[in-house]
Amino acid sequence: MSLFEVPGWSVKTTPVRGTPQQLSKKRKRPNNDVETAQVNMEKLMAKLANTTPEHLLAPKKHRKAQKQAQGAPSDVERHTEGDQITAAPSKASLLKAKKEQKKKKHIDSFSKKPSTSLDKPPQPCDTNNLTALQKSMKDSLDGARFRLINENLYKTDSHEAQQMMKNDPKVFEEYHTGFRHQVVSWPINPVDHYVSTFTSYPPKTLIADLGCGDAVLAKKLLSTGISVISFDLISGSGYVVEADICDKIPLPGSEGFNKDKSTGDGQVVDVVVCALSLMGVNWPNCIREAWRILKTGGELHIAEVTSRFTDIEQFQNLLGSLGFRLRSKNDSISSHFILFEFTKVPRANKSDKEWQKLLAKGALLKPCEYKRR
Repeated sequence: MSLFEVPGWSVKTTPVRGTPQQLSKKRKRPNNDVETAQVNMEKLMAKLANTTPEHLLAPKKHRKAQKQAQGAPSDVERHTEGDQITAAPSKASLLKAKKEQKKKKHIDSFSKKPSTSLDKPPQPCDTNNLTALQKSMKDSLDGARFRLINENLYKTDSHEAQQMMKNDPKVFEEYHTGFRHQVVSWPINPVDHYVSTFTSYPPKTLIADLGCGDAVLAKKLLSTGISVISFDLISGSGYVVEADICDKIPLPGSEGFNKDKSTGDGQVVDVVVCALSLMGVNWPNCIREAWRILKTGGELHIAEVTSRFTDIEQFQNLLGSLGFRLRSKNDSISSHFILFEFTKVPRANKSDKEWQKLLAKGALLKPCEYKRR
């Protein structure tokens, strides 16, 4: 009796058909490594010989090869014409040639079309035909351009600013266009204040407007008999004399040469106005020139942006050292500006070293800087 035999039980001893590998449902590749190697070798040899045996061709290629063998015309036929051998165009080349011909025909037909407004060169923008939105966008761009030029003028000396405007006249035009646009938003324009103030002056009064811009002061006081000589870096009209007001103003006058106090001689100007014109870093030189051209007891009127002052008292002391006495200061007409009135007084002659020290105090007025948008 075997180990697992149980009395009364019996187990059939019929052998199981097949092996475990034969019972597996997973398909197995035939073990024809020799045949596969032979096929691969034939393919490799065909590739090296640049030919392909017929029995290795795909069905489609095989049919094509059979047609060629039976004498059917191939895609490329060789034709001999004398010594010249030409190839018959293939179907792909014919299709490409047809496309090129169609494209050329389209271009020719387009070139024969009559010219339209789109073919004409762009014309200058007519601001009169702009919509409200377009005009608003143009004003914004003009304002940004003005702010950039204005900031550069505050951060350079007068000589560099004048050279910049001479090299590019557009800078001068864009600056004054932007300035006119900005003035509209001010609560009050200092020039308008000076117009009303000087209207009561005697008719023979001679005023020098330094950094005049559009020479508004001269134009509005013309009917009163008061003479205004207007100076700016560039002359934009017959009212303006081109001059660097921080270098040498083309008017008579002199400084004292003796050690004793003096007011110089040869002056003809009664009033000097600097309305928002102390811009360059060398602005103290403009005050020195104002003293040179003013008569004894002459008036110096300064209007400046309030935020520019680092120390108003030090500013007043500097002008005192340059030969001016403060008469009045007015910051009540607007929170944006401060108006000063000074009188020319005698001063002692100064050495070059003393002048250099005084004229280097331009930092008492900060440049006008704008927030980047």
